[in-house]
Amino acid sequence: MPKYKMEDIRNIALVGHSGSGKTTLIEAILAKTGTIQEPGSIERGSTVTDFDPLEKQHQHSLDSGIAGADFQGVHINMIDTPGYPDFRGPTLAGMAAVETTAVVINAQSGIELSTRRLMQRAQDRKLCRIIVINKMDAEDTDLTQLVRDIREEFGNVCLPINLPAENYSTVRDCFFKAEGETDVFSIGAAHTEITDQVVEVDEDLMTAYLEQGELSADQLHDAFEIALREGHLVPICFVSARTGAGLGEFLKFCKRLLPNPKEGNPPPFIKGEGEDAQEVTATPDPTAHSIAHVFKITNDPFVGKLSIFRVYQGTIKPDSQLFIGDGKKPFKVGHLFKIQGAKHQEVDAAIPGDICALAKVDDIHYDAVLHDSHDEDNFHLRPLDFPRPMFGLAVEPKSRGQEQKLATALHRLSEEDPCFVIEHNQELNETVIRGLGDLHLRVMLERMKSRYNAEVDTRPPRIAYRETVTVAAEGHHRHKKQTGGAGQFGEVFLRIRPLARGEGFSFVNKVVGGAIPTNLIPAVEKGIRQIMAEGAVAGYPLQDLEVTVYDGKYHPVDSKEVAFVMAGRKAFLDAIHNARPQILEPIVNLEVTAPDATMGDITGGLAAKRARINGTDSLRGGLVVISALAPLSILSDYQTELKSVTGGEGRYTMDFSHYDPVPGNVQQQLIAEHRPQPDD
Repeated sequence: MPKYKMEDIRNIALVGHSGSGKTTLIEAILAKTGTIQEPGSIERGSTVTDFDPLEKQHQHSLDSGIAGADFQGVHINMIDTPGYPDFRGPTLAGMAAVETTAVVINAQSGIELSTRRLMQRAQDRKLCRIIVINKMDAEDTDLTQLVRDIREEFGNVCLPINLPAENYSTVRDCFFKAEGETDVFSIGAAHTEITDQVVEVDEDLMTAYLEQGELSADQLHDAFEIALREGHLVPICFVSARTGAGLGEFLKFCKRLLPNPKEGNPPPFIKGEGEDAQEVTATPDPTAHSIAHVFKITNDPFVGKLSIFRVYQGTIKPDSQLFIGDGKKPFKVGHLFKIQGAKHQEVDAAIPGDICALAKVDDIHYDAVLHDSHDEDNFHLRPLDFPRPMFGLAVEPKSRGQEQKLATALHRLSEEDPCFVIEHNQELNETVIRGLGDLHLRVMLERMKSRYNAEVDTRPPRIAYRETVTVAAEGHHRHKKQTGGAGQFGEVFLRIRPLARGEGFSFVNKVVGGAIPTNLIPAVEKGIRQIMAEGAVAGYPLQDLEVTVYDGKYHPVDSKEVAFVMAGRKAFLDAIHNARPQILEPIVNLEVTAPDATMGDITGGLAAKRARINGTDSLRGGLVVISALAPLSILSDYQTELKSVTGGEGRYTMDFSHYDPVPGNVQQQLIAEHRPQPDD
């Protein structure tokens, strides 16, 4: 069994904007607790959690990393998360495994867009939140103003739990102590503010406070925990990861006041799917049925597939029999590991609150619930609201014969990142990878090459245009072929008319008198449907039209199915060219979220690209949401453009709306690019 008890575990996800110092802070904590001899360096590529070769190359976290430290009898599991918005998937997945989210703010940069979004994400997930102001001793910082900005942005629930002192070389506690000097605010005033905030959640405690004028930290502990759980208090801590200032006080704060697995808000488990899903409770009881949630998958070249999970209920040991989701066949737990960056230490048990890993169980997938009883079949954690991957690239192997290698590599990468999606478009016969931005996909392609030796050619995805007709018309074709033996003969008369947008295709048989035998009508329809799929003017599928076959001729010997397939094709093409054919393009509902200072540039840029602006809405924190209808074709490189206009702080989502005609010049260009193959 672990050397610590469940009550001694603290699970913390460190999140924040890129450059806030999360990885460096974890290194400093590991060194402070004696877990490592000295802090690693991002520049030297020697940190515990940024161990991937690509992370060392880019000198930024590109995936979540896990490290643990022991401090005065408390075991602290820390999840280091990427700061780049392109890698938000691993960040949000890691937040699902903890009780507490520590939002790290660079004292020099202040509140950034990712800070706002991650604070909101943690609040939506009902996680306890703390704010860690890193680089408190950096030059050109105004910590007094930064605290004011934080409180204005996130509310008066944000209060310092300690304050910088002695020229920013240390910090002074202002919860357990009510006196002392600092470099910023008064400790007495800060102590009173945080006490006032805590007692508001407990009427009896408030009464005692009003009567006594002061309460001990022990008296305030339970109320402090409730205030954290309810979001009624967001403590602010000050540290300098570079010098180590404030780290000891931060660790004491984690030990004394952060929730253990019993004290945090219960995990949002549900049983069932969709509207039938019901909330269920996982109790942090080591003796109950085992329930664990897989929040991270890695495919290690040496260890194989590694499934990293958080235990919520029960105890998991080697040789335990576990089910995956609602699977009927259990698997046997082999080796059980604790994760320390790239290192895996074998352990003999995982208790509630533990973060551990299993190796080489291929059926385990991200978001799987592992359990040891059918009573917990069909349990899920409430799904996370991941940003939708919109940036896409079509990929194909550089050399023939590498298709299976590419498919395997893509599958394994998609297992690891919930925001990396693979689509295969049967209609366009192309494989498209989608992610949260250009950097996201570049890193995935680099990872695919370095890990799996799979190289690809890339290009923008094709647009799923459609063709239709705008007026009614008639078509006719006589197919006659004589080859010396049995010939081919079939003649078809038909008319076509446009249908309302979205009505699809309708085939009507109005042949009378046996002009075309009934058994050959399906051949005519087959030829027409071939053209519907292949396109008539630019190679795109046809839609929204009705075809009526009303007459024809046949030969009792030479009329075969193949003849009427060809006659139907040619008659249909004849009618289309008389019906003013038109190319349609997909239109999407576009929502852009960006700093309000960039609204003019964004709306102007969209309008110049044939988008129609529908409206704007202001959000807290100086953000604006711009709604528009836009052709999908203009958005192939919009992620890059938006990043440039907003300094990387803009994002967008889109959903298909409808099809609209393309402008005349675009139609002519698409027709010119199409080189139809002649019929056999």
